[in-house]
Amino acid sequence: AERKYTSARKLAIHGASNGGLLVAAAANQRPELFGCVLCQVGLLDMLRFHRFTIGHFWCAEYGSPDDADAFGHIRAYSPYHNVAPGRPYPPIMLTTADHDDRVVPLHTYKMAAQLQHVFGSDVRHLNPILVRVETKAGHGSGTATSKRLEAAADMYTFVLRSLGIKLDER
Repeated sequence: AERKYTSARKLAIHGASNGGLLVAAAANQRPELFGCVLCQVGLLDMLRFHRFTIGHFWCAEYGSPDDADAFGHIRAYSPYHNVAPGRPYPPIMLTTADHDDRVVPLHTYKMAAQLQHVFGSDVRHLNPILVRVETKAGHGSGTATSKRLEAAADMYTFVLRSLGIKLDER
C-alpha cells in the first residue's frame, strides 16, 4: 500500500489457527490498513487459552498467562483483550467449527461478542462483524470436500463484497 500497488481498502488479510491470532492482532493494532479481515479458527483469548482442551501444551510457545512475568506481554497482543474502541475497524469474518478441539469455538464467540460490545452502539461503525460456524466439523483436517467448498464460497464472497470487487457476469 505504501508503494501504491494497492490501497488499504483493497487489501484483505486472512489467517487460520495461529494465523488467525496474527490477523486479529494486526487488525487491533492497525485496523486502517485493511479492507477486511478473515479470521479462521483463530486463537483469540490469550489469557485463557491454556484452560481448554490441549491449550496447556502451548504455554511453552506463548508463555503461561498464570506466570506474572509473562502475563503483561501476553495481554499486550491478545486479540480479545485489545479491541480498540473509537477506531473504525474493517469488515470482519470470524469462523469456527462446533467440534474443534484444538482452538475451541469459545475464542470466536468471545471475540465476536467483544467486537459487538465495543462497536454495537457506535453508529459510525457500519462494517459487518460476521461469525460462520461449521457444524459437525473440527479444526480443519478431515472436513468433507463439500463443506470446504461451501466455506470457501462464503469466505470469497465476504472478501469480494467487503472490498467492493464486482465480478464480470459473462
